[in-house]
Amino acid sequence: MSAGWHAPAQQLIGCDSLGAWFTGRPERRITVLVDAAVATAPVTGRVRALLAGDRYETTVLELSGPGDLDSVAALAGRVADAELLVGIGGGSLLDQAKLAALIRTNPDAYARLTVPQRSGLLVLGHTTRRGLPLVAVPTTVGTGTESSGVACLGYPGHGKRLVMGTALRPRAAVLDPVATATLDDELVAEGVLEALHRVVSPYVGDHGDLPTEDALVETIAERLVLLGHEVRDARRAGRPTDDRLRLEIAKLSGLSHAEWAHLGRDLYAVKGWLIANELSSALGVRKMTAVAAILPHLWRAISAGEARLGSAGRLHRLWSRLRATDPENLPADPAAGIEALTDSWGIHRGIDAGPDRLAEIAHRTVRAWGAGLPMLGGLRTDDVYGLLADAAAA
Repeated sequence: MSAGWHAPAQQLIGCDSLGAWFTGRPERRITVLVDAAVATAPVTGRVRALLAGDRYETTVLELSGPGDLDSVAALAGRVADAELLVGIGGGSLLDQAKLAALIRTNPDAYARLTVPQRSGLLVLGHTTRRGLPLVAVPTTVGTGTESSGVACLGYPGHGKRLVMGTALRPRAAVLDPVATATLDDELVAEGVLEALHRVVSPYVGDHGDLPTEDALVETIAERLVLLGHEVRDARRAGRPTDDRLRLEIAKLSGLSHAEWAHLGRDLYAVKGWLIANELSSALGVRKMTAVAAILPHLWRAISAGEARLGSAGRLHRLWSRLRATDPENLPADPAAGIEALTDSWGIHRGIDAGPDRLAEIAHRTVRAWGAGLPMLGGLRTDDVYGLLADAAAA
């Protein structure tokens, strides 16, 4: 159970606010980690301009690719002289920055990351010191990693693990629509779904009613759906998403990680998220393709009374509120409704995998998250395979 919460990353709106933030800091040696794809983007130019002059000693490192344990450890060595890091890029870049910042100041944390284990989750202890101060400047929406104490880490030959701990949380997150101006509208829509799925999964997966926390989640979820409809309407009209819309999505994406929205909930009430992540990784499909494929069948099973996956009553209560955003086009049944929602947002949900491949993924999922580990809550390989098979057959 989640029993308490920690202060989130300070949210700064626009790069101009970052200048004032820098002024109040003592650090002078700053390393900027930037995704090579946005190295010449306007947002990168703005950040570099703020650090120009004699006040700072600035180093810029361009990164490409998702990174893994070896490359992150090497990156920690490359930033050994830095007093503060700035990360500019998508979720993968920011995860690498968070982990490098951690390892840079925590040799013990690196040792923890290298311990052999089959679990897909690696939790840092409460005594782990926060890493090198990090300012996160996201160039995508949806992951919210700029505000979270979570990072995804690849292990050569062993897939990915989720690393969790408050020591990973950036000091500040800069939300600037300039950073997402060139983001494809399909990815904006997927970002809304990612934030929505993150915020509703603990709500639906837990059976307890928590009036304050429930109200917070319902409000964030409803607002996300309304913004998703705005993205849908813009795409249908052939218009790009505007700065206001992308900024609102970015703000809510960060809020979807807020611990105060999930106080008192089962920490592992997110089984669909775990299954979708394994499906995405194994097949090399986009994360939201996997989520959109799994979610209707997960909700159908919950509605039918599969209590290990979540609460039917809470699911129907939440969906009735979300459906009210577009009652003429969204069915009353939650499973059919979320299917219609993702289709209307233009999110692909086709999965191409045969029975043998799905069986491998089911086994891999249970090995990483179940079979004595608490995350899958007693779900067996056959249970996971059934969800995957339904998703592939749709």
